[in-house]
Amino acid sequence: MYWTGKGDDGTTKLYNSPSGCRISKGSKVIDALGSLDEVNSYLGLCKALAKKEKLDLESFIHSLQDHLFTVQAELAGAERSVNKEALEKMEVTLKELSEKIPEIKSFSVAGGTELSAHFDVARTMARRAERKIIELKESGERTLGPVSLAFINRLSSACFILARYVNVQKGVAEIPPEYD
Repeated sequence: MYWTGKGDDGTTKLYNSPSGCRISKGSKVIDALGSLDEVNSYLGLCKALAKKEKLDLESFIHSLQDHLFTVQAELAGAERSVNKEALEKMEVTLKELSEKIPEIKSFSVAGGTELSAHFDVARTMARRAERKIIELKESGERTLGPVSLAFINRLSSACFILARYVNVQKGVAEIPPEYD
């Protein structure tokens, strides 16, 4: 069965919830977890589209998703955290991808290709999740380890780089805003 019915009253529990203790599904931590889940699912869409476009990005995107599960578990109270080696590997891949795209000269309007537009949406979702996590940290309610926080900060950069990389691979020029 895929449901228990225990959350029908609008409550749920976390990894480290004391026995019998449930929290509101409207709480800040559940909101942050939901935001992480959204960006993870959206990256799944990006991964499927990248495969369809025959771009060799599935493994990297999958690793981002896998690390997002670790961040979610950590935020929910599990004794897990993104490890330094995973963050360093992410940074190496981002550096390699960055070397294949032109230097940024200005902002650009999203939507060069369908896939790049999806990565731009994922970027904004990642930033929203990061804001919710920082809000929890600043309130003292929850926090993540420093490497997991760094991963979450890099995630939006990864999506930005991936969007630009896709445009370059598809021969689509970036168009700056006109600011009229």
